[in-house]
Amino acid sequence: MANRMSRGEFVALVAMMFATIAFSIDSMLPALPKIGAQLSPDDVNKAQLILTSFVLGLGVGTFFTGPLSDAFGRKPVIYVGSALYILSAAVAWASSSLEVLLIARIFQGVGCSAPRVVAMAIIRDLYSGREMARIVSIAMMIFTLVPAIAPMLGAGLIALTGWRGIFASFMLFSLITIVWMALRLPEPLAVENRRPLRLPLMIDAAKQMVTHPTVRISIMVQTLCLGMLFTMLVMVQPIYDVVHNSADSFPFWFGFVALMSGSASLLNAALVVRLGMRRIVTWVLGAQILFTVAVIALNSMDLSSTLSFALFVSWQTALFFMAGMTMGNLNTIAMEPMGHIAGMAASVIGAISTVLAAAIAAPIGLLFDGSIAPLAFGILIMCTLGFGLMLHMGRIEDRVPA
Repeated sequence: MANRMSRGEFVALVAMMFATIAFSIDSMLPALPKIGAQLSPDDVNKAQLILTSFVLGLGVGTFFTGPLSDAFGRKPVIYVGSALYILSAAVAWASSSLEVLLIARIFQGVGCSAPRVVAMAIIRDLYSGREMARIVSIAMMIFTLVPAIAPMLGAGLIALTGWRGIFASFMLFSLITIVWMALRLPEPLAVENRRPLRLPLMIDAAKQMVTHPTVRISIMVQTLCLGMLFTMLVMVQPIYDVVHNSADSFPFWFGFVALMSGSASLLNAALVVRLGMRRIVTWVLGAQILFTVAVIALNSMDLSSTLSFALFVSWQTALFFMAGMTMGNLNTIAMEPMGHIAGMAASVIGAISTVLAAAIAAPIGLLFDGSIAPLAFGILIMCTLGFGLMLHMGRIEDRVPA
């Protein structure tokens, strides 16, 4: 392409596209009590659905945005997705009922899938090999800073404008991104390189993936790991507020945890060549089982408020760290046998795991009863199932001749 952008500017733009998801989820966390009190006073716990409804829409959109961008070009799909994201944010901003807000968040998630998924395709269009890996790594390093600051940004916006101001910031954030892209980035996918959109091919790709044993198990475990992460996200603010009486300091603790757990990807990169992806995922899930059992046992004792709070923050950090040590490895395991349909496979994996994880997290979040018990037992069940599935994957691999 005619390179109007420097490499640094391109990385910054891609990182901003990636960050749309984290900003759309994490900045909402401080707003949940106020939205629940205003739009669902009889059951403030329903405000958690604001997060899972967005994730549900994101998963649905992920299935289509990659293939659509292959057929119609990268920039048009981002334009349409961003327009849907902005319009949905405007509807959410004006909502007078929780039901309308939740519907708007579903469509906002669908729209958000476009910049997130297509940004990766753009990197693939313009770079390859080690240079592509380098671009993605730098962009993801910038992306990891967003969960650390998003709750603080959300809390600041609430203080200045009320909770509706967060949705106005979503509109502004997305508008800046697409204007920047429109002015500075030429269309990276030439017309002659586009592929027609064929639904039978998408269905056939999904069938190939769910019938391959290793791929199927990897998607199931990825779903459980995402389910644990989403369940923690939807319940973490109420736990800080109700259980630990730390609502005011929640954005700062969340940022601290996000920064601490951000080192997981670096550790994984150092270990994965030596230990292998399956072994790392299995060990990390096993460690999470032990940690969660310890949390449940210790919380049944009469701990001081300081010790109880420190235990929860440590467990939250360990869970976020687990996500960093498992998600990339599981995605790689699933993609490895699917090289002949790599683009379609990436969309299918993302869509299935995200939608099912949201379906798991939503009902567990609604069980919040003023304690960490629903969260702890839900995560214990999910990581135990994931651990068992990874052991089964190992037995399958042992039966396959080298």
